[in-house]
Amino acid sequence: MTAFSGLDRPRGKAYNLFWTGVFFLLLITGCWLMYTASQSVDYTWRWYRIPQYFYYTETVDVRSEIEGEVASVRTTGDDIVISVQGEGETASYTLPGGEPLLDEGDFVSMGDILGTYEQGTPGVLLTGLWMTLEVSLFAIVLGIIIGLLTGLARIADNPALRLSAITYIELIRGSPLLVQIFLWYFVVGTLINTLLAKHGISQIPSLWFGVISLALFAGAYIAEIVRAGIQSVHRGQMEAARSLGMDYVQAMRKVILPQAFRRILPPLAGQFISLIKDSSLLGVIAIRELTKATRETVSTSLQPFELWIVCAILYLVLTFALSMFVQYLERKAI
Repeated sequence: MTAFSGLDRPRGKAYNLFWTGVFFLLLITGCWLMYTASQSVDYTWRWYRIPQYFYYTETVDVRSEIEGEVASVRTTGDDIVISVQGEGETASYTLPGGEPLLDEGDFVSMGDILGTYEQGTPGVLLTGLWMTLEVSLFAIVLGIIIGLLTGLARIADNPALRLSAITYIELIRGSPLLVQIFLWYFVVGTLINTLLAKHGISQIPSLWFGVISLALFAGAYIAEIVRAGIQSVHRGQMEAARSLGMDYVQAMRKVILPQAFRRILPPLAGQFISLIKDSSLLGVIAIRELTKATRETVSTSLQPFELWIVCAILYLVLTFALSMFVQYLERKAI
């Protein structure tokens, strides 16, 4: 399917088969070149160590917090409960599916190991991936709200709204995102948290300053996308809606915005994908998203090739899934 199907002579099956074969040939050649290059460098590939950075099982030691005697060791379902009787106090410890190391009547000191159990823990790459998803989701939602409101203000008749929207858009688009992140974290964040601390209010985590900086950055670009989408709808649509008795807000909500929304979906998808990739900059303000988690893992494991390839694949999965979702919305909106 093309954008202007039916204008040219129909292609035969041989045409499609030939160019599909060319595509796969190029793909195989690229993979072969990558494999040949990887074998020519002095590097030991250790892909078998990658799964532990997503999920691993660790042995947890359960230690006694008091000094005394093991009063009882009983089984409750899959758990084992150990009670320690001290001088005037009793403490109970649960081993979820674990194994006790002491029996009833044994004497324990504070800090002695009563038993152990296995516990599954998300690895550093999985937690970094989750943080990237969380930050991106919050930033996308806030960015849509900011962009929609700013886009409407950008085309408003009210000079205060219009000039405010233009000023915001130009300020945000005129400076690098990394600088804005630094400003929000080191300047605005410090000022706000200092004021909160003086009034005895808990401080705002750095995560939210990162989310706000991303949302404001994306909002400026989304505002221009929304403005262009609204202005692309023919003026007659607004005139027809107003002639039916709708006021400006009703005409925008029921007639103009639904048509504009279908047109701005493709550029919005590109903006959302850029936002997910831009979230990798938040590592500079100590937010442990995917790129920062990968960088830390590389410094401790000395496996740069495998880990950076996995990091790139994870970003590709996120952006491709988002792209497919937006394409689904496009098909539903037609």
